Amino acid sequence: MKRPRWLRRPWQAALAGVLAGVLLAGVAAYAAIGAFIWWHAETLLAHPPQRPADAALVLGSRAYLDGKPHPCLAGRVDTAVAMARTGLVRQLAFSGGVDSEDGRTEATAMKERAVTAGFAGPMLLEPASTSTRLNLSLSRPLLLAAGVRSVVIVSEPFHLWRIERLVKMSGFDRSFDVQYAAAPTSCWNALGPLSKGALREPAAIVNNAFRGFLF
Repeated sequence: MKRPRWLRRPWQAALAGVLAGVLLAGVAAYAAIGAFIWWHAETLLAHPPQRPADAALVLGSRAYLDGKPHPCLAGRVDTAVAMARTGLVRQLAFSGGVDSEDGRTEATAMKERAVTAGFAGPMLLEPASTSTRLNLSLSRPLLLAAGVRSVVIVSEPFHLWRIERLVKMSGFDRSFDVQYAAAPTSCWNALGPLSKGALREPAAIVNNAFRGFLF
């Protein structure tokens, strides 16, 4: 009786088993990171900022989708504008450079959204950053020059754990009293941890951790 092919070459079966194990471990790790992000996001949504701050720093993402303001970014700006209306923050700062997906400057798009929403207070623009880490490093001198000493960082819920780590590792929190505001955008409310950004965030965390930015 002829033996199956995999029995004739047992090393191939062993290699396939190892690769399958590695793949399953990777999927499990990715899912675990995603679950932790979701838990942390829900915690921040339940505990919004309480202390008045000099400014809200809104971090950018894709500015437009199908020719219209992207609802994920619009929700971040709307959250900052709402905080300004209640007196929690005095001014708004928008950080984000040219987005490769739509060719628009995120900071400018956020300013336009804030004006449309009725905000008429002072605004700072940081239009050059292309990553979360650069959002913080390039915004710091602008905020300091404007006399800002306390900041509420605004982003979508899934994004904030990585932001917190980057703030600590970069020393951003040594320059400012920092709070965090999770923006309940329509993207998050519709899909939560299954939104596009949330699904990509574990990969960003692994990438940043591997490069020594988080720990």
